[in-house]
This record gives sequence, structure tokens and C-alpha cells, in this order.
Amino acid sequence: MVRLIALIISIILQIIAAVIALRFMKLTKYRLSWILLSLSFAFMAVLKIIQLFEFFRGTPSFTWQLINEWLGVLISVMIIGGVILIRELFYSLKRAETDRIRSEKRVINAIINTEENERKRFAKDLHDGLGPILSTVKMSLSALTDRIKDSSGSVILNNTNHLINEAISTIKDISNNLSPHILTNFGLTSAISAFTTKINQTKAVEIDFKSNMETLRLDNDKEVVVYRAVCELINNSILHSGASRIEIELNKHEKFVTLQFYDNGRGFDTSSLSKEDTKGMGLSNIETRVKTVEGVFILESTPGKGTSALIKLID
Repeated sequence: MVRLIALIISIILQIIAAVIALRFMKLTKYRLSWILLSLSFAFMAVLKIIQLFEFFRGTPSFTWQLINEWLGVLISVMIIGGVILIRELFYSLKRAETDRIRSEKRVINAIINTEENERKRFAKDLHDGLGPILSTVKMSLSALTDRIKDSSGSVILNNTNHLINEAISTIKDISNNLSPHILTNFGLTSAISAFTTKINQTKAVEIDFKSNMETLRLDNDKEVVVYRAVCELINNSILHSGASRIEIELNKHEKFVTLQFYDNGRGFDTSSLSKEDTKGMGLSNIETRVKTVEGVFILESTPGKGTSALIKLID
């Protein structure tokens, strides 16, 4: 009785397995490997049905035993063939995943390049469009200097000149921040050095920048990614960490380029970044950008012990 129950349960389970496997054949685009494995499940169910028939018959005949044995051989051959051929399915899935990753990188690169081109266009429009207009206004005001005799008019004129000078200077700063010409013309080290020098002049934070790359250049995409990452990290330290000192090292060792960043701010719990509602867009953008140039971005921080970051690229 126990054997009968086991046979019935086995037949039911194998029929279910065969039906499920056969229904998946369309998803696998009717690959031979999956067809063989599906048929092996079906023949295993047939084999169990034969065993159930022999159980009720009592005395197994030589013919049924022979069929039983050859079905077992056939099932074994189909399973071996299916297992060997199914490698093609896994390779196909791996190729599809690789193509998906490459496609995502192409899309992200296109977005980044479009963003940088728009930055350059906007910076050029500011510098070449609004800059000359303000310079012309300044020249016109200068022409009025000798014509204004009363002291109150001179004060107003001087204040206006001062404001125009501030506006011209601000436009230059905005244009340079949008698309720094130093990065394009002189490279990553010079651009970071100029940016950190400007921050140091504000006394908001002390930045110590060191590099062994000097005039060495990287691919334009990599220089842009690293420069934007440095700007974002410094901005985060000033706005959120309360740091008084930042240390940045940009070095090249053989074929690798590394940027190490550290601030002595209040730090934070990095596990909070995994929460969708609290993840900083800036840090997420850095990670995404670095991945597009085959780089690695590692961020470490502990409450009360500052924040450190590492960017590693292949030159």
C-alpha cells in the first residue's frame, strides 16, 4: 500500500513537472536543450505509469521489463543531451545581459555628453552674449564720468560701475563653473587646483590638494567625470558635513588613476544611502558617472569621524 501511494504521488509530481517544463518551451524559443529536458520529464512520468501497471499486474513480464529499461536509457540520453546543450541558453542569457549593460552605458554616456555640451553652450552664451553687453554699459558709464559734476551723481555713478564690475565677474565665474576652460585646455590637475584655490580664498574650508600627474592628460570623458565628482564631493562637505579641512590626492600608479578624498566633517551612516527616499542624488550621480568610464567609486563614512571617498580608473 505504501509503495502504491508513493507511485501515485511520484506520477502526479512528474506529470506536473512535465507540463510546467513544456509550457516554458515558448519562453526558451523552442531550444533543443529545453525540449529534450521537457520530454525527459514526460517519459519519466510514463516510466512510473508502467511501474504502476506492473504493480497491479502482479508478475512483471519480460517485455514490460525490457521497455522499462530502454525507457530509462532514453531518459538518460535526453537528460545528458539537454544538459550539454543548455549551455547555449546560459551563454545567450549572459550575452543579453552584457548587451543590456552596454546599451545602458551608451545611453548614460549620451546623456552625460549632452549635458556637458549644453553646459558649454550655455557658458558660451553667457560669456559671449551678456558679457559684451555689460562691458558696453560700463564704457557708456565711463563716458559720463566727466559730465557729472555734483557729488551725489558721482557716488551713484561709482556704485553703478561697481555693480557692473561685480556682474561681469559673476558671469565669468558662472561660465567657468558651467564649463571650465582650464579643464579643456590644461587638464584635470590644473582644473582641480584652480577650483580648490578659489574655494580656499573664500575661507569656507581649507583644501589640501596634491597630485603626481601634473600635465598628464586623460580621456576627455574621464577628466569630466572626475572633475564633476570632486566638485560634488567638495560641495557636499561644505554644505552638509561642517568640515574645516579637506584632503584630495590625485595620483597615477602604472595604468591606474586614483582620486582619494577625505574631510574631517561630522560624517554620516552610509547605510541610510540604501533608502530610496534619503539617497543623495549627488552621490548617486557620481557613482553612475564613474561606472560609465569603467571606474569604481567607494564611499566610506562614520558619524563623528568624517567622510572618505575613492575613485579608481584605468588610464
